[in-house]
Formats: sequence, C-alpha cells, structure tokens
Amino acid sequence: MDLNSYADLAVRLVNSTSQGRDRGDGLATVESYRALVADRPHLAGRVTAADLDTLRLLRAELRLIFAAADGGDAVQVAERLNALLTRHPIHQELVRHDSQQWHIHLVESGSAADRHAAGAIAGLTGLVTAAGTDRFGICEADDCGRALIGTGTSAGKRYCSDGCKPKAKVRALHAHGSGQGPPSTAAG
Repeated sequence: MDLNSYADLAVRLVNSTSQGRDRGDGLATVESYRALVADRPHLAGRVTAADLDTLRLLRAELRLIFAAADGGDAVQVAERLNALLTRHPIHQELVRHDSQQWHIHLVESGSAADRHAAGAIAGLTGLVTAAGTDRFGICEADDCGRALIGTGTSAGKRYCSDGCKPKAKVRALHAHGSGQGPPSTAAG
C-alpha cells in the first residue's frame, strides 16, 4: 500500500475548498468532485449528492486533524483518526499484479465517499504510525491555510508548495525592513 498516495487523498480533500486561493469548492457539484479526482477515476464512480455531503463532513474532520498536528497535539490526531476509523471502516485485500510481490490494496467497494474516506484515513493512519505527526500541518504562508504533509524531517517552516515559500520570505523581508521584524542584535 502506497501510504503517501493514500494520504494525498486527505490533503486533496482538505484543500478542496478555496482556502485563500481563487478556486471553487471541489465538493460543490458532482462535476467539481470528478475534476478533483480526475487522476483517480475509481474514486468518482457513481457520485451522489449524499456522497458530497459525507465528503464535506469528512473534509472538516480531516482539517481538524491537520490543525491538531500543526499544533503538536499528537493525542488529538490519534483520537480523531480513531473516531474516523470507527465511522469509516477500512477493508483491505491481499493482491498481486504486474509481476509485483503480494501487497495490500484497499477494497474498492461502497460509495465514492466510502472509497475516498477509506483511502484518506488509511493513508494518514499509516503515516502517523510510520513517521508520527510532525510532518502534518497547515501551510505557514500568510493567507494560505492549505493542509500539507511535508516530505522532509525538518522542523523549520513548512509550505504547501514552492509558490508559498517565496511569498512568505518576501513578507518577512518587508516586515523586517519596515521595523516590524525582530530587533537587531548588532552592536553599534
């Protein structure tokens, strides 16, 4: 099972709102959801209005998980993931294909919401058990608010994309140049 790929479903779902960007809600219509998962057609299937309602609720719960991780509250992350695991059971199967070794796949049954929830929750749960919660969070660029899973182990600032890094650095330089930054420590 590719945990990063499954965890990406959680990030994608949380970031399906505009969140400081000029994008519409990826869960507003069946068509917008299909566009959100266009590269994973098995998730779209027969999407219904009820699926979208379920996914909106899941999106809010996942956002709370990313916020808890961002705040360093690993216990809250675990409690919220455990609650989601209870509500959205994950069904796995052992498979072998394309000359690969036996490995685990999620069973692709149920509604579109069931499949997306199972993947997102399995991915986050797997990453928490493998790497802890330090890699999860919310982009630190002002006015962004997008969820992220960092690829490195750095404790420094974390951004959802390379596009947010320069914006944050420019803002920091402007703040420092206008006297709003930290006081100078240079001896005069």
